[in-house]
Order: sequence, then C-alpha cells, then structure tokens
Amino acid sequence: MILNGKFDQKTAIVTGAGSGIGREVALGLARGGAKVVLGDLSLERAQAVAKEISDMDGTALPIQVDVADAALVRAMAAVTMEEFGQIDILISNAGWDKVMPFLDTDEELWDRVIAINYRGHLACAHAVVPHMVEAGSGKVVILASDAGRVGSSGEAVYSGAKGAAIAFSKALARENSRAGINVNCVAPGLTDTPMLANVSEGNEKLMAAIIRSIPLGRVGTPEEVAKAVLFLASSDADYITGQTLSVNGGLSMV
Repeated sequence: MILNGKFDQKTAIVTGAGSGIGREVALGLARGGAKVVLGDLSLERAQAVAKEISDMDGTALPIQVDVADAALVRAMAAVTMEEFGQIDILISNAGWDKVMPFLDTDEELWDRVIAINYRGHLACAHAVVPHMVEAGSGKVVILASDAGRVGSSGEAVYSGAKGAAIAFSKALARENSRAGINVNCVAPGLTDTPMLANVSEGNEKLMAAIIRSIPLGRVGTPEEVAKAVLFLASSDADYITGQTLSVNGGLSMV
C-alpha cells in the first residue's frame, strides 16, 4: 500500500538494496510511489525485497550487480532506462569492509575495499548522472561513513575510501548543480546491518568500546539512516547540495 506520494512518478536506483540500509531506503521509496530498481550482489536478496514491494502494490525491478564492475553498472542503468524511461534518483549505497590493523592488510584487500567503497560510487554516478543531466533534474545520495570524516581504528583503507566518496560527492555536486541535480552524502555511524555483524566478528572488544562512546548509547538502525537518505532524495531537499549528513548517535560531531 502506497502511504504517501512523495516519490510519485519517480524512478530510483538503489544499490546494495537487498539488505540493511539499502533495503529500508528501497522500501521507503516504494511507499512514496517510486518505481525502484534494486541492485544487489545477491539476486536472491534483491528478489526478496522486490516481493516486499510488490506485496504493497509497488513496482520494483531486481538486478544482480557488482558495483565494482563498471560494465555491469552501465548495464543496470541501461535496463532501467529501457524499462522505465527515466532515472530520477540514485542511492549509491553498496559497501563492504574487513576490520584489521592497516599494517596487517595487503594490496588485494586495498583493491577490493577501494573498488566497492569508492570506485563503485564513481561507476554508478558515471552511468546514471548523464540521464539526469539530459532530463534537467535528479537526486543523488551517496552512502559514505563517519569513518570517512574522522577515521576509524581497524578501518584505515575503508576510512580513506569513504573520505574519497565524500569529496567526490562535493565535486559532483559542484559540476552538476546548474543542471538541476542535487548530490549529497549520508555518513552513518555504527548501524545494525549485516555488514556490521560481519566486521564485528573477532572484534567484539573494539566494537563494545565504540558503542560505549556513543552519546546516545546504542548503534543506529537501518530505518533511522534511511529516513535521512529519503529526505535528501525528496523535494524537501531541493535547496541542499554538496552536504554530508552524519547519522551516528553523536559519536562524532563535526
């Protein structure tokens, strides 16, 4: 059941849409009336979210995509245009990390973290923004991390990639604002997602210490982060661009 019309007549692409924050954003867009393309590394997860959207009488198209592969991202954008004829919103959300001290990492890990958490945003924007420029409007929201604003122990490469994503979003906003395109970042802190569960394994003491330092005393939920993303993707944020919004319970205040 469509609960509001905030995204009526809009088509949105959400990457990492099969779980966590991406799933909540996709559901929120669908509730607002958007047609949602669900990009995820797991087609099974994307199909499960598509069924949730279908059950609420929404429209969703699940697509298996690895954002680290620019050709696959271009194909996703092409399919979206073929199916719906427009791309109004891009939520570039897919991410991945493995927690360990920087001196224990290797080049293979560097390449994977950078490919997903930085190059993935480049690939999505490069494939989608030209369609927005042609249409004369669009909303892009890039999911970064507070690790990219203040650094995070055990996540040096991830922090660097997320910092690069934040800087990229600002440059993209500057280059395309006159075309009617808004580009913003949401930087979550610790959020109760499958990725957090994966990176917490074997690092329980570190995670517990971080949680104790959060002023609000807990990790965030995907729904709480999604609300910020949906705001920036909506017409309510028409005069906001090039900004980074932390959703972190006060862990960092910058």
